[in-house]
Amino acid sequence: MLMVDSVQRGKTRGSQLVCASQVAREAAVRQSQSGVRYATYGETGVADVELDRMLEAVPRKITAALNANTYYFVPLAMREHETFDLVGSRRDAQPESTMVSDGYSEELSEAAVCHRNVDLEKGKRGVFISTRLMGDRFALSFEFFINVAHAFVDEAGVPKAFEDLVWKQALENVRGETSADAWESRNVTFGRPANAQPESLQPMLRRNRGSAFSFAAKQRPFAGISAKAKGAAAGLKLNASAAGGVQQGVETTTVIDEKERGLYLGAAFSDAVGIYLLSLALDFDYTELREREYPLLVPAALAARLRTVAEMYPPNEGYEFAVRYRRKA
Repeated sequence: MLMVDSVQRGKTRGSQLVCASQVAREAAVRQSQSGVRYATYGETGVADVELDRMLEAVPRKITAALNANTYYFVPLAMREHETFDLVGSRRDAQPESTMVSDGYSEELSEAAVCHRNVDLEKGKRGVFISTRLMGDRFALSFEFFINVAHAFVDEAGVPKAFEDLVWKQALENVRGETSADAWESRNVTFGRPANAQPESLQPMLRRNRGSAFSFAAKQRPFAGISAKAKGAAAGLKLNASAAGGVQQGVETTTVIDEKERGLYLGAAFSDAVGIYLLSLALDFDYTELREREYPLLVPAALAARLRTVAEMYPPNEGYEFAVRYRRKA
């Protein structure tokens, strides 16, 4: 029986469970050209060249606020308060330090989470990201970029230019949001139930029908993607228009929950930074961001948010941010 509260190391079907704090002490920490501190441990399944390209996509103006964070890419970071036997099956929950695995097994993956934050010595933090839980480069990249975005916003706050833009969109009742947190906080800000659904949209103007929203990262695709596949993946393909997701009229609620308003603006900014970073590193379809819990923000509104972020935090050399509108054939 391997009890993670009584031993530091133990074998589980060829994989080894280790305390995250020990990984932080022993793993060789490196720094990307953009300034991100990171390390790898175990069989991550991610090639160094692919990891470097993802890390280097973070603009230096953002990495300057991440000095306290080191990002550890590990096969699996285990859920809090877990105990395991020798074949990786979960037992009774026990209070314990964060554990990570140096390999992958189905049993361990059932008890793993996408990432764990661990407080290290001298006010430093380790962010342990489970590379083997991610199905593809998109999932791994977004997990990393969202973690970077949250850490950045916690340190830097929300710029007034972005705050003004998002608040104007909320007052105009623009449809949708970029995450469940942003959607729920926005609803509560205006005194609506957290899971309130939007009213039906105004019809799109005839002149805007058929246009599409696109942003891509042509300069720095991940290695291993063929030119044909890259071309097929380039850009978003969504119906969009300048007027197509904005309700006519202004939000009529007069009592604003200021605490929730602050949470909403912070969540919206974190989301925008994360999506912006993702667009620098990968070509992807906007619909891949969709979740069931909330309606996705209309493309025109998201484009405005991303442009604002790009103006404040320009891409590093070799990367490009672009928003394109094109008509369907």
